[in-house]
Amino acid sequence: MKRSQPGGKKEKKAGQKKGKAKKTASLPVIISNRRREWRFDLPLEAVVAGELPQGQPFEEKTTIENISSGGAYFGLNSGVVIGSRLNLTINLPEKLTEGRKMQLVLSGTAVRLEKAEKTGKKQGVAVRFSRNYKFVAVGQEET
Repeated sequence: MKRSQPGGKKEKKAGQKKGKAKKTASLPVIISNRRREWRFDLPLEAVVAGELPQGQPFEEKTTIENISSGGAYFGLNSGVVIGSRLNLTINLPEKLTEGRKMQLVLSGTAVRLEKAEKTGKKQGVAVRFSRNYKFVAVGQEET
């Protein structure tokens, strides 16, 4: 019969062999991710418009590198800053819209910037979308 010793140790009976430690399966490592939504590497043509820090309006064509329900990442030459309000018009692939030309029109705020690593590369911009968005058929007036 085994008895507990102070500190939670078990006392062995005389002549009892030391047992092997049980093998346990290692658990998968969970990497923390601050993002709340799934991101999709989906290159989408877009036009980004807004106002630069000096007050000048700008409009620039770009390609969305990845997108989620809450935000997107893309490159710009315009020189926006964190907190810039941006308006995006994203051209949706016709495969997703049953052959119709559609655009997703939405706005958001620049929440993260990455410097251009090499000459000629665009500044990386991460934007968090606002809740307002519209699907617009190309050729129709926005309402």
